[in-house]
Amino acid sequence: MAPTEQLEIETKYDVGTSVILPALHELPGVASVAQPVELELEAVYYDTSELDLAANKVTLRRRTGGEDDGWHVKFPGSSGGRLEVRHPLGRSVRSVPIAVVRTVRVHVRDRPLTPVVTLQTRRIVHRLLDADGGVLAELADDHVTATVEGGEPESWREWEVELVDGDRLLLEDAGELLTAAGARPASGPSKLARALGDRVPAYDEWTLPKKPRTSDLFRAYAGAQVQAIRERDPEVRRDVPDSIHKFRVATRRLRSALATYRPVIDRTAGDELRAELKWLAGELGVARDAEVQREHFAAEVAEQPVELVMGRVAGRIDDHLRRVYKDGRAGALAALESPRYFRLLDALDDLIAKPPVTGDDRKASKQIGELLDHDYRRMRKAVRRSQQAETVAEQDHQLHEVRKSSKRLRYAAESAVPVLSDAADLAARAEEVQEILGEHQDSVVSRELLHHLALEVYAEGGNPFTYGRLHAAEESRGNTSRDAFYKLWPTLKFH
Repeated sequence: MAPTEQLEIETKYDVGTSVILPALHELPGVASVAQPVELELEAVYYDTSELDLAANKVTLRRRTGGEDDGWHVKFPGSSGGRLEVRHPLGRSVRSVPIAVVRTVRVHVRDRPLTPVVTLQTRRIVHRLLDADGGVLAELADDHVTATVEGGEPESWREWEVELVDGDRLLLEDAGELLTAAGARPASGPSKLARALGDRVPAYDEWTLPKKPRTSDLFRAYAGAQVQAIRERDPEVRRDVPDSIHKFRVATRRLRSALATYRPVIDRTAGDELRAELKWLAGELGVARDAEVQREHFAAEVAEQPVELVMGRVAGRIDDHLRRVYKDGRAGALAALESPRYFRLLDALDDLIAKPPVTGDDRKASKQIGELLDHDYRRMRKAVRRSQQAETVAEQDHQLHEVRKSSKRLRYAAESAVPVLSDAADLAARAEEVQEILGEHQDSVVSRELLHHLALEVYAEGGNPFTYGRLHAAEESRGNTSRDAFYKLWPTLKFH
């Protein structure tokens, strides 16, 4: 069976053993309460010796005895919810199946996972129903006994209200009813957190100072990208739409920041990290580029007059790009399982915890303008080289360099927003260049693919006519984008 996912929205309450459950059928919108169901649950939670999962608010458990037996991984979610990914129970009892381990690799890397807590829970489930018999929410009355590995058992009682088809207003109403009956908001976010207590590492929450130095701007911006990598890694593994793109963007932003902030971040350490991030982005890029091209060509071929489409053009292009995507995704997943990637993650943790600051670190408000000016001049030189190019191929290459320079300027400006009033406008202008030249670069790559496929069709005795039409359309797209950029460039003000 394939893993399943669900967004878990719930509230928890501590409650004394003698407190009586109130009349749940009196809650607004609740027509009745189903007969309670009693379950005996066992959950074994796994983590590293350093409790890396608990420190990142991720839980991994093997649950038996209920209606959802299996391996469960929970990630912090949006709007107060948590994303739960469930894998089949399988035969493994003492060790975590590799498919489950991979979902938390970004946190545990190649460190072993072992049992840390066992929970025995006597649960009585009360299902809150609407007038049609649909389940709005479930209230679990839990009597819990938690045993930390090597420790003594600890017992408590708690109530847990989880939405099914109800809305958040029901959660609020239930909270008022339960607290009036004697319950208190839970002292911790989960049973596991309560059981572990102060054993979980307490990482200091760093915030940007009111008057930051330049290295502080770097730390804040780079920290956001490292956090994005941690969040996107599990999504890429689960093949969440657009996850590879978002992962790559985080690596590019981080690489860019390491380049922009060279005056204040040790150059040797920064360049080593940039090289590793470039490798990672390259491993991710094959699948992402194929994904984008598939969408583009599906639309472009559909726009062609039917009588001018010679042969199975759309199918051939799609078949080719599907293979490229499949191979690219396999390569990306292999990279995410490699020791090289794990050591890169370790290095990123160190980078954010203690950035390698050099001696030229000044007040950000005084220094950031110099860094932005340097990145702008870098882009301006690339524009000049493109204008002086002697061949179309060379100009295409230089315009790609302009695009990369515009992205670096954009990301630098984004990082400067906390101290520079017009940084957001600067980022928007750089993004405008990036978008126009993105169209140009996409046309260059598309033409290369069409030329390759046309040669294949011709060699097989087929008719490459339609590929030629598509190639001409891509050439026109590239010319339009190039002309639009050269028209826009003199009007852009970066100072």
